[in-house]
Amino acid sequence: MNTSEGIPVVSKSIIVPFILITSLFALWGLANDMTNPMVRGFQKVLELSNTQASLVQLAFYGGYFTMAIPAALFVNRFSYKKGVLLGLALYAAGALLFWPAAAMESYGFFLAALYILTFGLAFLETTSNPYILSMGAEQTAIQRLNFAQMFNPMGSILGLLIAQNFVLGALKSDDTTAEGIPIYDTLTESAKAVIRTSDLEIIRNPYVILGVVVLLFFVLIAIMKMPENKQQEATVNFSDSVKRLWNQPKFTFGVIAQAFYVGAQIMCWTYVYQYAETLGIDAKSAVWYGLAGYIIFLIGRTIGTALMTKIDSGKLLMLFGLGGMITLVGAIFLPGMLGIYSLVGTSLFMSIMFPTIYGIALEGQGEDAKFGAAFLIMAIVGGALLPYLQGYMLDFGGVGYEDITFLGVTEMRFSFVLSLLCLLVVALYGRTVYKKYHAK
Repeated sequence: MNTSEGIPVVSKSIIVPFILITSLFALWGLANDMTNPMVRGFQKVLELSNTQASLVQLAFYGGYFTMAIPAALFVNRFSYKKGVLLGLALYAAGALLFWPAAAMESYGFFLAALYILTFGLAFLETTSNPYILSMGAEQTAIQRLNFAQMFNPMGSILGLLIAQNFVLGALKSDDTTAEGIPIYDTLTESAKAVIRTSDLEIIRNPYVILGVVVLLFFVLIAIMKMPENKQQEATVNFSDSVKRLWNQPKFTFGVIAQAFYVGAQIMCWTYVYQYAETLGIDAKSAVWYGLAGYIIFLIGRTIGTALMTKIDSGKLLMLFGLGGMITLVGAIFLPGMLGIYSLVGTSLFMSIMFPTIYGIALEGQGEDAKFGAAFLIMAIVGGALLPYLQGYMLDFGGVGYEDITFLGVTEMRFSFVLSLLCLLVVALYGRTVYKKYHAK
């Protein structure tokens, strides 16, 4: 069994560095989930199709795919600490680029800024996740990562609240008449231009402020003495490491499972707003459903981390995968508000998936962990490709969400079949790990 009773998760001697690195999990959670509602914001302000709007996610999560291997190579040559610092620098640069992007009113510039911002997140995640795993005994590594990852949804909640209160609720392009008719759609081009300028500045401001906050973290970590793990930070040959990793089915299946998990998470968290719209819920109110999902996600991760001391991590992953599949069936077929409640409930079961898959795949990798981490971060590209595919499905019958039906449900509901299939892959990975690798 993969239990770890009696072994400390974190040594007291490194508690301050552990807290500092753990705080970064909240920092990238904030960026991730401040961005999810922005898909809807950009769509309204710039009058984009579902497919065009989903390019926000393609740029955001595509950056992970692009930069994960360079991040690992950088860490391999230098150190975890320097990798974190470079990640923070790129993060800040991308966030601050929102200022000229808004001034130019260019969707392409916004996408480029997000792409660069995500370079920083790729460095942070490629570095911080294995760094946390290395800060103690291997027996408690998955627990330690799940604990650190608990701070990720805290950042997500903050990001969502910022999006709701300072962005979505303030966008003039989302105003409607008393009869529910979008005012923006009825305006002349010159009137739209005035609102577009104002709304893009509203979208810009949280990112610019975030860029300044990230620079403060850069300074704090730069002056702090951080622990080193000689085994995991040792320089290794890249090609030899990659061969060792990809010859292990537990690792390769883990990368695949991670890609499908991230795709499911981003689809559920991005399209909950459009799902709510089909129920007559306005954009600002819809954020409460996103917030409920994050809170449930945090509760699930807390419960899952505790259960992991008693239940094998592979078995728990399988059970949570099956639970998520059940709630997604409800999101597709349950009528009215029951459907969105079921969709929100999926967050409970997705809660442990990322750190658990990550930890299982890197079990026993030693000095290869940094490159293994890079491939697992590259798998986040699932969050770029699958939402784009869902957006494409939503455009089948037109730009609306209820233009056509499949199996008796609208294309909005049916599109969550993609998330259902993703969690099936995760459940199968958990079962494989439990039966084949963790069985006594």
